[in-house]
Amino acid sequence: MSDCTSCDPSGRRDFLRSVTAALTVAFGSLAISPREAAALPLSLLPALRRLGDDVIYPVPDVDGVTIDDKNEVILVRWQAQVYAFNLSCPHQNTALRWLGKDSRFQCPKHKSKYQPDGTFITGRATRNLDRFAIRKQAGKLVVDVAAMYKSDKQAAAWAAAKVAV
Repeated sequence: MSDCTSCDPSGRRDFLRSVTAALTVAFGSLAISPREAAALPLSLLPALRRLGDDVIYPVPDVDGVTIDDKNEVILVRWQAQVYAFNLSCPHQNTALRWLGKDSRFQCPKHKSKYQPDGTFITGRATRNLDRFAIRKQAGKLVVDVAAMYKSDKQAAAWAAAKVAV
């Protein structure tokens, strides 16, 4: 990995500030009706609880992106699936941003881009977003933050790390 001196060194605080602004921009930029926009929220949500390495979340009612910055988890409900991603870009561990107007994630440091399911699109990264093991249990989502899968090393586990809703 090489250092990029011309890149934006934004950190987690900048990311969290941008989340608030992104809520407004996301809905206006998607060119969808206000009713549809309400179905694509970006929100900050703490876990319901944490039991060891398991972090418990409610199942999202609608498609959208939820950030749990304390546990460094991104939950995405997209096209009848729920995914749990590591908050950081796999290239150099910079906190990712959700670009609602483009319906994708982007690393602010080196501009790597990812689809809502974590699939790499373009940029300096060399793989998809890292996924956590996720399961549905007793009407809740359980994310095992000790079980993180990298698409280039654990392809089958990475592909299976999702829950149908």
